[in-house]
Amino acid sequence: MAKTNYKTNKSYAKRLKITKNGKVLARVAGQNHFNAKESRSKQMGQKGWVAFPLGKKELKKYLPNL
Repeated sequence: MAKTNYKTNKSYAKRLKITKNGKVLARVAGQNHFNAKESRSKQMGQKGWVAFPLGKKELKKYLPNL
């Protein structure tokens, strides 16, 4: 009997980043467009990554090979 091949969920893989210590990071939402009227401090605050609440069970389900 063949072993089940678990596939990586590509939509998760494209949007999330796994750190060396196993933290899951995602980009801050709402920074792609309609930013012309935002203050510069808000624009700069949206740069970077924030922790993404994904448990170990979900992480293994959606990103088994990472």
